[in-house]
Amino acid sequence: MTFLKILLGLAGLGVVVFIHELGHFLAARLTGIDVEAFSIGWGRPVLRKKIGAVEYRIGMFPLGGYCKMRGENEFKEAWENRKDSVEPVKGTFFGATPARRILVSFAGPFFNLIFAVLVLSAIWGAGVDVSTLENRVVLASEMGGQRAPADDGGLKTGDRILEINGKKISYYHDIQEQIAVNPEKKLPVTVERDGKTLSLEVRPALDKSTGAGRIGVYSWTAPVIGETVPGGPAAQAGMEKGDRILRVNGRELLYSAGLLPLLAEKPAVLDVDYERDGAERKAVLAPLYDGGEADLGMGWAMVHYRTPSLSPPAALAKGASESWKTLVVSLKSLSLLFRGIDLTQAVSGPMRITYMAGDIAAEGFGRGFAAGIRSMANFLSLISIALCIMNLLPLPVLDGGMIVLFIVEAIRRRPLHPRAVSVFQTVGVLIISGLMIFAVFGDILFLFRR
Repeated sequence: MTFLKILLGLAGLGVVVFIHELGHFLAARLTGIDVEAFSIGWGRPVLRKKIGAVEYRIGMFPLGGYCKMRGENEFKEAWENRKDSVEPVKGTFFGATPARRILVSFAGPFFNLIFAVLVLSAIWGAGVDVSTLENRVVLASEMGGQRAPADDGGLKTGDRILEINGKKISYYHDIQEQIAVNPEKKLPVTVERDGKTLSLEVRPALDKSTGAGRIGVYSWTAPVIGETVPGGPAAQAGMEKGDRILRVNGRELLYSAGLLPLLAEKPAVLDVDYERDGAERKAVLAPLYDGGEADLGMGWAMVHYRTPSLSPPAALAKGASESWKTLVVSLKSLSLLFRGIDLTQAVSGPMRITYMAGDIAAEGFGRGFAAGIRSMANFLSLISIALCIMNLLPLPVLDGGMIVLFIVEAIRRRPLHPRAVSVFQTVGVLIISGLMIFAVFGDILFLFRR
């Protein structure tokens, strides 16, 4: 299963990187810059065919691809040969005007953004199956956790959250969405308690392991089994989908989070009283402990609904708005990197992203082919937006850094000195290499924890 997840993840990331390079390729052709080679995948070509002036390749490693433009290494060669300038040659990358080079550099990230919009538009056009939880909460402090912002804000177990920061709350994922992106900001909250509507205020804390806001609540989820893992603890105990757990070790269970204090003690077995078809039954459940986490081999029943299928114009508008929202949230998240969060957990490298993409796809395909495609497509749209933002950062080597160079050249109205460009790119390679080493180190820790 792990190997399958890796394959799915690699395939998905390959699509996102390919779209990025396709943007560079089409922009180069449009602006009159000669493309020497366009490859799907990296490494030695296993297939190649020249059509016109372009050699199209399929690389040995089918992950992403590249677009090789004529003369893109001229500055490096000029510096190595101790030249003071690069002689502009028609058809080469540096022979093009700064405006054209800016367009080509921008096209890769732009295509990633367009890809995300189109994918999300297709998903919303077809309709989305959503699995979520109720908007009723349980205080984590009552489940063995420490006092949290929810306690300070006056929230109580059983409250149904109706509105946060002026946004309507219908389900638990709406709560997560509003809280996660607003750490350390005071947020007005409207709740329903005992038939009355109350106005409160919470200030989410910054979770330094993720960079997201948190207030210390769980969803009030009915203790009804939604699924069991074949051969898992619940299935071996004879429990089935639809069973409602009434008591565990003699303690009444009103909501699923009530199990947390019991599982924190890591009991070898749990004596369970549950209800099926109106009759009470008993079972002995033996949890498995993987990395300290208890595995009961079951999942709780969730709220399922399907969004309506939208017309093409409405779907496109929805896809664009969702992409914009993701873009804004991603930019906000970047600012949190400098506020003392644990970068080894909050920053994902290629291995972790590959694993997550494959994991999400595998889980989706487990619910059916269409669900797998939707899950994978949704995640890839998020990765595509992240790749767009990352490549537009004004760092050397990245597209954003090259755009800065070309803007400076346009303002100066004369080419940059090869030495300046070479130093700029060398610094970029060192920065990116350092970030990659750090990200891979964090990925290794993540995979070991998994």
